[in-house]
Amino acid sequence: MLHKHSTPALIAVGALSVLFLISGSIACKKAETPAAGAAAAPVKEGSNLTEGVNEIAGTVKSAQGKYFYVSQMPGYDIVAAGAIEGGDASSLLGKDIKAKVVFNREFPGFLVAQSIEIKESETQFKSVFTGTETAVPAEAFSQKVRADYAELAISSINKSADWEGKGKAKVRGKLLPGTTAQVISVLNAENKEIGKIIVDSMSEYANYYVKKLRLFDAFWFYIDIKVSVPANQRAKSKEMFHADVVFAGLY
Repeated sequence: MLHKHSTPALIAVGALSVLFLISGSIACKKAETPAAGAAAAPVKEGSNLTEGVNEIAGTVKSAQGKYFYVSQMPGYDIVAAGAIEGGDASSLLGKDIKAKVVFNREFPGFLVAQSIEIKESETQFKSVFTGTETAVPAEAFSQKVRADYAELAISSINKSADWEGKGKAKVRGKLLPGTTAQVISVLNAENKEIGKIIVDSMSEYANYYVKKLRLFDAFWFYIDIKVSVPANQRAKSKEMFHADVVFAGLY
């Protein structure tokens, strides 16, 4: 039988136990929270980047000029605006690197390198790049402007009204060597050639993407349309007009 004072005592003990558990839970949560001013942990694969400087690591899988990407950061192009020891970004191909990069939410998909180190051993890294530029290059094609480049519908190589005055457009095709310049072989839905576009210039960013897409037979070219090829020359060469290529992609 319980003593007449047992019930209040048990209630008191129970209350103290609950308070102890709550205090312990709060203490654990505080222990899990980084101290103010603590260094940010490196960004892991699949995690969200934060505004400003982030640390990344991975293996360089494609590179051209000042642009490259690592397999552990899919969806992001990294730009190193400045000299890289060993040449340009192509010198990083196949190498394991770690880097500090700037992420700006106004330009999603781009990371601007502040430093790059290549792995030489399990414990040693060598610095090959340091930079101060934080802005995304003007030539880098933003997803925000894709809608400005409508698909170009070409009914005939002799119907110049199909492209003249259009300005910006996109065409599906493949890049081929030409007699004096590269040409885009424009393809229809059945992969039959409609005609050709003479490439006067291709931005470094577009060249980088053409290299990234090298395993695909055809893809989309985003172009600035220029002057038409004279009508009496089109029948023989199938070349319709000149253009500058600003980007290439799968859609």
